[in-house]
Amino acid sequence: MIKILGFQSGHDVSYCVLENGVPIIHEELERFTREKEPLGDGLKMAFEMLGSKDMNEMKYFTLGNWGMFQPKNGKYYKNCYHQDTVDKMNTIIDKNNGEFFELGHHQSHAANGFFSSNFDEALIVTMDGGGTEDNGTQTTFTVWVGKDNKITNIEVFPMNKINIGNVWDDVTRHIFGLSIGHPYGSQVGTVMGMACLGDSEKFYRQFYRYFKGGTGVNFRKLKKHIRHNEQNAFDVAAGLQAGTEKFTREIMTPFVEKYKLKKLCLSGGVALNSVMVGKMYEWFDGIVDEIYVDPIPYDGGLSLGSARYIWHHVLDNPRIEWKDNSSSYLGRTYDEKNIKDELNKRIDKLQYKVVNDDDVVDLLLKDDNVISVFGGGSESGRRALGNRSILADPRSPKMKDIINKKVKHRQWFRPFAPSVLREDVSDWFERDVDSPYMTTVIQFKEDKMDKVPAVVHHDGSARLQTVTENDNKWYYNFIKKFKEKTNVPIILNTSFNDREPIVETPENAINCFMGTDIDYLYFYDCNILVEIKK
Repeated sequence: MIKILGFQSGHDVSYCVLENGVPIIHEELERFTREKEPLGDGLKMAFEMLGSKDMNEMKYFTLGNWGMFQPKNGKYYKNCYHQDTVDKMNTIIDKNNGEFFELGHHQSHAANGFFSSNFDEALIVTMDGGGTEDNGTQTTFTVWVGKDNKITNIEVFPMNKINIGNVWDDVTRHIFGLSIGHPYGSQVGTVMGMACLGDSEKFYRQFYRYFKGGTGVNFRKLKKHIRHNEQNAFDVAAGLQAGTEKFTREIMTPFVEKYKLKKLCLSGGVALNSVMVGKMYEWFDGIVDEIYVDPIPYDGGLSLGSARYIWHHVLDNPRIEWKDNSSSYLGRTYDEKNIKDELNKRIDKLQYKVVNDDDVVDLLLKDDNVISVFGGGSESGRRALGNRSILADPRSPKMKDIINKKVKHRQWFRPFAPSVLREDVSDWFERDVDSPYMTTVIQFKEDKMDKVPAVVHHDGSARLQTVTENDNKWYYNFIKKFKEKTNVPIILNTSFNDREPIVETPENAINCFMGTDIDYLYFYDCNILVEIKK
């Protein structure tokens, strides 16, 4: 048994462990600090979370963010490197005859995108706000070819030529006045959600020129413009989205046409633009037949990417064939004792009882109830996929407003996602795609939209999660029970949180439940249903 410890330091701090190439745990610091995107040291986190016994079993250590593995001056780097932790690591490496690797930023993104897929061969594109490769080159956009257990770099674009991620950050912060990092997290998704409500013709040429290296965008003028009314803000967002799509398509098309690979892998933070991912099926129709975005395309996935690169590319181990998909449920699990101990601390305010899944489905069908669920290992990535989710009936026309009011406390236009049984996708959506990690926006079929209004965005689209029994047995069967009672194979799914990271522990879950107006909390591993005492 060979164990590899991958870690990411800086922002989006994380660590992972691979056993013979298979991830057995991946955790992000923000889930435990309860603040989004804190700076930190992923290696230190691993020592604290795993303990000395587990750490002493590691043979290889790898950092997927070249240039971070050294003490640096300045507030940004203060907590990102600790010499005593490095000394501990080196002692373990010497004892186990192992090795430490420091990989390039986009090299790690590309490895995570390809090696977590089931593709034997694929074109790989990484795009984000910037990182440093192992030769010192700074870039935000790279192209690779993956074949079997190797990835080969094709193109590295200089940071001063392409920087889609930073433009989105700048617009989000300086025009819309929204957060792009700690402690509230990146809110570029809010801007993306606004785009379908706007007229893209008004501003997309400005943004397109800006992406092309021109000046083009007067931030101060646009900031004043969006203050006049909400529609102006939607128009600016639409222009940004359209400019991004046109620019990205122009860059990617020559590579798609040259290599003519049927599979496309995407990684890097810009790959979270699920609207653009969905449109790539149209852009590259006739060449690309499947697009894969790994569940953690932002920097929290660098730990996994670097570890996978070492296992496959460096150590020359064969590819791992995932059944359906590489699991994203890589967090730790919590037992019934832990759950009941936390509940009993608040027994003066809470009551709970044992139920079954059918009882919970019946509650979803009653009185527009909103139910939070907690079970299994937490999902890696920004999307809740059934283990740390808030669920509701998508057929209710009032449900968007209910959840925004009861739980999310966010803008009225933000969409909620449909979780759909994989075998039913073609009956409900215009394209029959895999989207197990909720990474792709696709149009609903016109005759289906009015059946599930709570999960249809304003332009008739949705960022869907496709669910198989192998992905998540409990969630798949729960949706099947819902379908049996409604003839609808879809449940509204949004992340179990309220303006904080997704809940990690039973304590987090109970705190979030009590701090909102969610109707019920269901710990599905032990069939415990919780409600507030009346």
